[in-house]
Amino acid sequence: MNTSNIVLVLAVFGASAVEMVEALTIVVAAGTTRGWRSAFEGSAVAVAVLAIIVGAVGVPLIHLVPIDVLRVIIGALLLVLGLGWMRKAILRSSGHKAMHDEDAIFASTVAELQEEGSGAGTHPRRDALGFAIAFKGVFLEGMEVVLIVLSLGSSSHRLGLASVAAGAAVLIVGGVGVVVARQLSEVPENAMKMSVGIMLTSFGVFWLGEGSGVHWPGSDLAILVLIAFFAAVTTVGIAGMRGVLKERVEA
Repeated sequence: MNTSNIVLVLAVFGASAVEMVEALTIVVAAGTTRGWRSAFEGSAVAVAVLAIIVGAVGVPLIHLVPIDVLRVIIGALLLVLGLGWMRKAILRSSGHKAMHDEDAIFASTVAELQEEGSGAGTHPRRDALGFAIAFKGVFLEGMEVVLIVLSLGSSSHRLGLASVAAGAAVLIVGGVGVVVARQLSEVPENAMKMSVGIMLTSFGVFWLGEGSGVHWPGSDLAILVLIAFFAAVTTVGIAGMRGVLKERVEA
């Protein structure tokens, strides 16, 4: 497996794991308050719909769109996604934005569901609200994963590899979630988002260059240099933002 494939697998797996943690929080909340059957069914339907989207959109992208055009478009998309993840991670790490709190999300989702009824005991079989909440949580979080899978997989003609990496993340996080249930706040989500953001940004710059005719020194190894560069930029950004916050507090 070459360098680009390794980074692709890490990026897709990391992004899928982060989004899966967020989706799992909602599913666990729906299951504990409205019934597990409805929550599992809603999640399964959402995953099936997402898989259909990957197959329906990804295959035509690979076979019908010229590779250079595809790489420019996808490079731009990855750059936007990656910079967005990096920005949020920098703001959170520097104290300018609150850390993502899965416990708070769980509590607010449970409160919202409990306001709609008396909970799972009244819905022993199927519950439409529990199904809808689980479906929405998995589908919305999963759509970002689908974008990343389609982008990275299509641009390098590795859609199957990207899909396997995403599937592995779903299975692993889902399996761990069954064991730890509500202890999802222990997952170092901000660090994972920062790492994934750096990798997506690096891939975005790399594919934009490739599609525009740039010949990167060292070919795929240039991705590692880009990752190191954006990691340094992120580190400097966090330090600078912390300095700004400190000045504000002292003032």
